[in-house]
Amino acid sequence: EKDRAKARVKKKKEDPSAIKEREVPQHPSCLFFQYNTQLGPPYHILVDTNFINFSIKAKLDLVQSMMDCLYAKCIPCITDCVMGEIEKLGQKYRVALRIAKDPRFERLPCMHKGTYADDCLVQRVTQHKCYIVATVDKELKRRIRKIPGVPIMYISRHRYNIERMPDDYGAPRF
Repeated sequence: EKDRAKARVKKKKEDPSAIKEREVPQHPSCLFFQYNTQLGPPYHILVDTNFINFSIKAKLDLVQSMMDCLYAKCIPCITDCVMGEIEKLGQKYRVALRIAKDPRFERLPCMHKGTYADDCLVQRVTQHKCYIVATVDKELKRRIRKIPGVPIMYISRHRYNIERMPDDYGAPRF
C-alpha cells in the first residue's frame, strides 16, 4: 500500500498555466533588419570545387565574372579541404587546380580533421558571417539556405548570379 501511495505522488500532472521555459536560438546582431551588415566590398567569396569546374565549362573567368556580378572588388577564398578535393580529382581537372592556385585566391587553412569540403564550408560560414558561398551543388545550397544571412553565388545562363543578397549592395536581379 505504501508503494502505491509513492507511485501516485510521483505521477504529478504539469500545470497548464505554469510558465514554460524553452531555448530559442539567438541570431547574431549583424543580421538586424533581416540582412547581413557584415557583408561589404571587398567581398570574400568561398569557392566550392564544382563552382570552379562549372566556370571552366561555361568559359568564365572567376574573378572578373564575380566582379561583374557584384559591381565591386571580390576576393575568392579557397579552403584547404576544397584544394584537397581538387587535387584528388586527378589529371582530368588539372586546369581547375591551376586556377585554384592563382595568387589572386586567398588560401584559408583548415584546423579540423577530414577533408569533406561541404562540411568545412558550412562550418566556416556558420562561424563567420562575412562570406558569400559560391557553389552549384544543390545539396550544399540547401544546407546553406538554412543559415540566415549567407548569400549564395551560382551559375545560370553562362553568368554568375547571387541569391539572398540585399538590394542595397547593388547585386543585379535576374
